[in-house]
Amino acid sequence: MELKIYKDKQEVAEQFSVYFKERANSWEFHVALSGGSTPKIVFDVLAQKFSDEIDWNKIHFYWGDERCVPPTDDDSNYKMTVEHLFSKIEVPEANIHRVLGENEPNGEAMRYANLLEINLDRVEEVPQFDLVILGMGDDGHTASIFPHEIELWNAEDHCVVATHPDSGQKRVSINGKVINTAKEVAFLVTGASKAEKVKVIVEKTEGSDAYPATLVNPTSGNLVWFLDEDAAAGLSPNP
Repeated sequence: MELKIYKDKQEVAEQFSVYFKERANSWEFHVALSGGSTPKIVFDVLAQKFSDEIDWNKIHFYWGDERCVPPTDDDSNYKMTVEHLFSKIEVPEANIHRVLGENEPNGEAMRYANLLEINLDRVEEVPQFDLVILGMGDDGHTASIFPHEIELWNAEDHCVVATHPDSGQKRVSINGKVINTAKEVAFLVTGASKAEKVKVIVEKTEGSDAYPATLVNPTSGNLVWFLDEDAAAGLSPNP
């Protein structure tokens, strides 16, 4: 695990964008995107500063999780990515592989799992992304695997249907096996509200195994946390 700590959310976005560019320019590149406020800023930085520096023809975009809403809905991770990135860069439509949030959730989870199997290389029958980008909720969830459904982490199916604990909203999410099979995994976590869980999960203190984010442990060993100072505030000097 590598920790990269920056001053604020903007610097996290800028430094992650450099990290992304270095990897995405090397080969045909398959990446699972995350929703949330920090990726939104990352997409803005990529569009503003890197639109001409990255060969977008090489990159295939997927989502680690998506809300079960139409692509025009403000809750849609896809819509957010279109507004902040795809509408501002030259990327082939065929390279964008969205979760069809408007479809029946269980059928869509099966369809998307099948798409991953077709499009990605597989390691022991599990689809392998070049990079999975993750966020983390204040409750320690990641992708859309929530603490109350932590058993979904090890589900047989590559994609699962999760339920938000408060709203009851359905979401399609990749499972833990897909996350941990990725060549690289990067967390983007910012804000003081995340500091308590960051400490518990990074330092693996007692009770940390109740939080799905603790289970992120790619077999490649390539796990990077991009944190701002607020999110990292609780960490011991040498975690």
